[in-house]
Amino acid sequence: MGGLAALAREAGHTVTGCDAGVYPPMSDQLRALGIDLIEGFGADQMALQPDVFVVGNVVSRARLPDGTPKFPLMEAILDSGARYTSGPQWLAEHVLHGRHVLAVAGTHGKTTTTSMLAWILEHAGLQPGFLVGGVPLNFGVSARLGSGAAVRSAQVKEEPAQRAGDTERNVQPPRHPVFVIEADEYDTAFFDKRSKFVHYRPRTAVLNNLEFDHADIFDDLAAIERQFHHLIRTVPPSGRVVVNGLEESLTRVLHQGCWSDVRSFGSAVSDYTADGEASDFAVQLNGQTVARVQWALSGVHNQLNALAAIAAAAHVGVSAEVAAEALSLFQNVKRRMEVRGTVAGVTVYDDFAHHPTAIRTTVDGLRRQLDQQGKPRERILAVFEPRSNTMKLGAMKAQLPWSLANANLAFCHAAGLDWDASAALAPMGSTARVAQNVDELLTQVLAATQPGDHVLCMSNGGFGNVHQRLLAALPK
Repeated sequence: MGGLAALAREAGHTVTGCDAGVYPPMSDQLRALGIDLIEGFGADQMALQPDVFVVGNVVSRARLPDGTPKFPLMEAILDSGARYTSGPQWLAEHVLHGRHVLAVAGTHGKTTTTSMLAWILEHAGLQPGFLVGGVPLNFGVSARLGSGAAVRSAQVKEEPAQRAGDTERNVQPPRHPVFVIEADEYDTAFFDKRSKFVHYRPRTAVLNNLEFDHADIFDDLAAIERQFHHLIRTVPPSGRVVVNGLEESLTRVLHQGCWSDVRSFGSAVSDYTADGEASDFAVQLNGQTVARVQWALSGVHNQLNALAAIAAAAHVGVSAEVAAEALSLFQNVKRRMEVRGTVAGVTVYDDFAHHPTAIRTTVDGLRRQLDQQGKPRERILAVFEPRSNTMKLGAMKAQLPWSLANANLAFCHAAGLDWDASAALAPMGSTARVAQNVDELLTQVLAATQPGDHVLCMSNGGFGNVHQRLLAALPK
């Protein structure tokens, strides 16, 4: 919603917004754009008399224990008959219509892959618009409108590549201005229970991966697969679906029907594959090397993200060679293995991981990076909070010991959970500790740290600014 507000502001609208507990980097971005942010959802905001209220999916008809509305402003909007719409619907009607939309969907890696793809298209001269659920460091903002017209660039191909092995087809410069969007499967609004991405009508759709998540709105994996198939149904016959060949769930989605060109990546028999370590690998198309990626990122997950972005960019005529060149300059996204500082030999990272698979991928990626740097004895201290709705419900608590297996110590912030974090982490024995508040958590971590440690803080929220407080408290 913050990125959508930025797009509306750039388009010339006067924009205000309300929310509760907004935290950086979005709060900083909104302030820099001159967008007034009102704390809370009071009905007095009706006095602003906007042309339209754009409603995010945090808003509901919920009641507090005393029976009063949790969102009084929404009740006032409904009572008054004021105009309102959802964020995805407003975006579809006012920004995405008439553009070549490249949408990146998946349980994990959406933000990073969307940022990679936007940067590749920028590097190729296409001046893309984009909306990302984070702040790509190459751009410094989470959203922009991009150019108003299709751009032809010397780095965009008119015809399929002629290089041996580069057998891309259906490749041409875009006829419309391009827009890259992070395509979330979460529901749209309390009055529209379809997944957000159904509104986006992509011409290029990336299906990065798919496993069970959002236990608060989906009963099982099959329910999410149906939503992904709804997305595929909106891709035109001249469009492209880029799919992770390693995911059985996505194979099931495609088997429900697909009417567009398909490119796969990741598996040994996929169209796009990688040969080499995640930080330095050859990009292969149908078994032939077409480019090489050498960059600062680590982890197999980022290697797969890169292949997805390269395959999607090819659909609008950007060669793998140009895409790889762009990725060598890619600076990642805020809160994606972001180093917040090093004090007394202790390095503190901030990462958005919150699903068990993402936690394991992040921890494993850091472990592999340390091994490659010849530092196998340096410890990883995983500091995390199960903050997402899925984790708060305890739907995946049994996976936590597996997700933290490659951490030397784990520290869990257990406030607000309806399940016993100590019991869930018991298989880890003395390597796992649980705290009921951030102060207690900081005390535990500070008592355990030693020079050479890597403290990996993982949350999809502000986490009580634990990263900066930890750096400030470490002995100088």
